[in-house]
Amino acid sequence: MRRDRVVALVGPVLELYPVTCASAVFGYHGPDIAQHYDFQLCTEFPGPVPTTMGVDLVVPDGLSALAFADTILIAGWNPCADFSSELGGAVLAAHARGARIVGILGGVYVPAALGLLDGRRAAAHWECIEDMARRFPRVNADGTVLYIDHGDVATAGASASTVDLCLNQIRREHGEALAMRIGRQLATAPPREGAQRQGPAPAVLGPVADSLAPLLDWAIANLDQPLTLRELAAHSGLSARTLNRHFLEQLGVSPGRWLLEQRIAWTRALLESTDLPVETIAARVGLSSAVNLRRRFRNAMATTPAAYRQDFRTTAAA
Repeated sequence: MRRDRVVALVGPVLELYPVTCASAVFGYHGPDIAQHYDFQLCTEFPGPVPTTMGVDLVVPDGLSALAFADTILIAGWNPCADFSSELGGAVLAAHARGARIVGILGGVYVPAALGLLDGRRAAAHWECIEDMARRFPRVNADGTVLYIDHGDVATAGASASTVDLCLNQIRREHGEALAMRIGRQLATAPPREGAQRQGPAPAVLGPVADSLAPLLDWAIANLDQPLTLRELAAHSGLSARTLNRHFLEQLGVSPGRWLLEQRIAWTRALLESTDLPVETIAARVGLSSAVNLRRRFRNAMATTPAAYRQDFRTTAAA
């Protein structure tokens, strides 16, 4: 089986965190999980690359590695750093032949400067919005969402969104089941969609809201139950109104919408990886009945569970 090659294009002064997050998602996960990707680093000038940790990272491969990349990940990049016409030309040539360009945090500046985001939305860190608007007026920079994926170009506004964006790529290319399995092995938080907010608005005064992570983990573990806003609020020790506000501030969606997204995600995973009947899947994901599951699934995915299962398996076998 041919593996897709993910090449992280790094430059000084490199922030290692998003690069290592990407390597963890696209790397080796043991003999029981199929490996669909190879991961490597390259830089314009091979050799020691300074990092924000105060130590150098030795990168032996140069820009020639981009000629064979299926995905070019530009992460840990200093947004103030200029880049040469050679580097820009190599990225553009790779994109022209079909390589996917992924920019994270400062890495978003590279596809923006090359015109790959002209007339398109791009996820950017909220602190960079004004600078992006000034330097790239044709880019619609959005500082509220985690990531935006156009297929050929994807962007994430913060380093902590790296895992989410990389798992989204696995989901697109190899299905929900594999993405969820890798995410579970890495012990990541419950799946986050790109439209979720980067965090509470910085202008809000007062204490920062408590993290919803423990409640989200509990809800995922009890997804087969008919959870309600009142039950979520009782488990969290908050009023329903306060909990709804925290969801909107931290995730950008209501509790009911978040629950439905998780149930659809688990439905997709079970359709991809099992032969369970729709009635059984409906019970496992908390959608009560096959009729309810089919209706919700069609509204979310614009197809039926049976058609989705058939299409996924036909694509996977191709």
